Parts: sequence; C-alpha cells; structure tokens
Amino acid sequence: MTSSLPHQPRITFDGVVGQVDFTQVPRFAGPATFASLAQPHETGDLDVAVVGVPFDAGVSYRAGARFGPQHIRIASRLLRPYNPEADAWPFLGQQVADVGDLGVNPFDIQTAITTIENGARGVLERAGKMLVLGGDHTIALPVLRALHAQHGPISVLHFDAHLDTWDTYFNSPYLHGTPFRRASEEGLLDLEGCMHVGTRGGLYGPGDMDQDRALGFVPVRCEEIEYIGVRGTVERMHARLGDRPVYVSVDIDVLDPAFAPGTGTPESGGLTSRELLMMLRATSGLNVVGADIVEVSPSYDHAEITGIAAAHVGYELLSAWAPKLDPLRAPGSTRGV
Repeated sequence: MTSSLPHQPRITFDGVVGQVDFTQVPRFAGPATFASLAQPHETGDLDVAVVGVPFDAGVSYRAGARFGPQHIRIASRLLRPYNPEADAWPFLGQQVADVGDLGVNPFDIQTAITTIENGARGVLERAGKMLVLGGDHTIALPVLRALHAQHGPISVLHFDAHLDTWDTYFNSPYLHGTPFRRASEEGLLDLEGCMHVGTRGGLYGPGDMDQDRALGFVPVRCEEIEYIGVRGTVERMHARLGDRPVYVSVDIDVLDPAFAPGTGTPESGGLTSRELLMMLRATSGLNVVGADIVEVSPSYDHAEITGIAAAHVGYELLSAWAPKLDPLRAPGSTRGV
C-alpha cells in the first residue's frame, strides 16, 4: 500500500518557484527545507543552492553542530518572501532550492573534507552560488577549495568570535579552529583581501595576531565596533574587499551568547543580532561567490534563539544576492502570518 502527501501550493513569479504558500498551508506543516523552499526536482536551473553539511568531528569543546542544518531549517519557517530592509525578494528574484545534506563521514576528518569538497563542486555545477549550512567551521576549507577552482584566490569575510587561523590542536591540522590557516597555506586566499569581523576574547599571546596578519587577515574586533559602529565597519569591509571574489563565512558565535547560546565555543561581548544582520545586508555591493553559516549547536539552544538568528543570517545573505525587481512587475503582497 502506498500513499502520497497532498500537493502543497507554492508562490511563483516569472518562472521562479518560491516558498510554499503559507496562506494555504500552515507554516508548521510545510516541507523541512530551508524557508520551505523547493527541492531541485521542482525547479529549473538554480541560481542558488542551499546545502547542509551535518559534520562536527572537528569541534574542540561542545559538540552538536552536526544537527545544525536541520535546526536552521526548522527555524527558517517564519521567513517571508519580501525583505523590506533590503527591498529584495530573496526567494522570487532568483531561483533558490534546498538540495539537502551531504552524507559526510562522522569519524574520519580527512575523508569528510574530501567528501565535502567533491559535494561542493557538484553543487556548483548546478547552481551559480551556494549557501552552506553547517556543521562546524572545518567545512569552510573544502568549500573554499571548490570555490577556488572556479574563481581563483578568494577573499574571506569572516564573522566570528575567533580567528580560526590556529596551526594545530592536539597535533591535528584539520579542525574548526584551523580552516583559514590551511586555506592560506594552500594558496586559496587573496592575501590582500581577507578580514575578520567581531573577533574578541583571549589569545595565547600577541604573536597570534602577527601570524594572522601574515596569513592575509585584518581584524575589526568587537571593541573597535563599539567605537566605529556598523557604518564604520561596513566602510572597512568595502574598502578591504573591493570587487574581489568574496566568501562570507558566519560562525554564529560572532553573536553575543545572549543572542546565540546554542553554539560550541561561546564568548561574551559579541555582536547583537541586529548589528550582524545590518552588516550582512551591506554585502549586496560585494562580489560574493558563496557563504556558510556554521557552529549552530541545537542542544544548547533554548527557544530556538540561535536557530532563528542563523535563519535570518541566511535570509539576509540571499536577499543581498537577489537582483532588484522592477517595482511595476514585482510580486504582489502575500498576506498571511
């Protein structure tokens, strides 16, 4: 005996297949995709693919980010089709689909890194850009390898409490604190165009910052952001990145634990959700070629606070990538809750 679920109507515009129509389907009954978006078999060619990488074998403190992609998707159900702050239609101005999760070895980091790189290359064959839902920050290295094969040296715009340019930990060169050192050593990065935003907390010594600069990064630490504000930070971002190919990497612990308790290595004194979303909105003028959202650990996330923040990070990134629509031809208002 077989059965099938009833058809769930979707919002469409100019051939683009968007979200389930939540005026006809309750949000909690929608599909378990990011923002209840379509899967590839329901669409034509993709502009953006959302892909999950449920991997956390590279964490050094609290585990659980392997459940991050699912958690972010669940929290994304409240995302709506029009973003007024960005004046953008993230799901109708471009074709976005959720391609599901990569099946990654949870025991062998080297094997996992190879699988992620190959999976990312496969996704990029189908879509112009990808938004990666992690997973721990180890996944940034293989994704950068895949992007480098297409675009050459990449500038990394890295939102994080931590540098993630450490050398080794327990003699392991591959973990969530080392991806950008390895990427720099492998020649994947544009050494004149990488930066950290929101770093804070203790280091092992002043030499850590010297090594970080040698690897191609300049920081805008949280203490500086307190003085120069969002506007000053955005000005530094644009001055540093210019028109270079940019990979935006968002470790959710860039937020203060008040706004993102569900993460593996929380640090006090971080950004607010509003500050982060405003900075991401300002990436619309950059040549962004891909992005990730990492280190969401649901077991520490009461009331979905972190998942909701991560979902809105994805929303702002997709809004920044969406081309502006002619207001005379833009989709009509979608009424609902």
